[in-house]
Amino acid sequence: MVDTILIPLLYLVLSGLYLLVIPGGLYLYLQKRWYTASSVERVLMYFLMFFFFPGMLLLSPILNFRPKKRQLQG
Repeated sequence: MVDTILIPLLYLVLSGLYLLVIPGGLYLYLQKRWYTASSVERVLMYFLMFFFFPGMLLLSPILNFRPKKRQLQG
């Protein structure tokens, strides 16, 4: 009885992590480090974007962070 409830609950938790929690944290990390990342860190960012792409696609209409305005020196 317990196994029949535990397995779907495990699938629900893992899919929630893959589709919502980790991509949400990745969005916040990318927003904070995008302009100051080193080349190795940028490769890691691109890999994580590729790996969690379904979750990023799911969250993209909700978490749409605009880039910062540039300050032009005149």
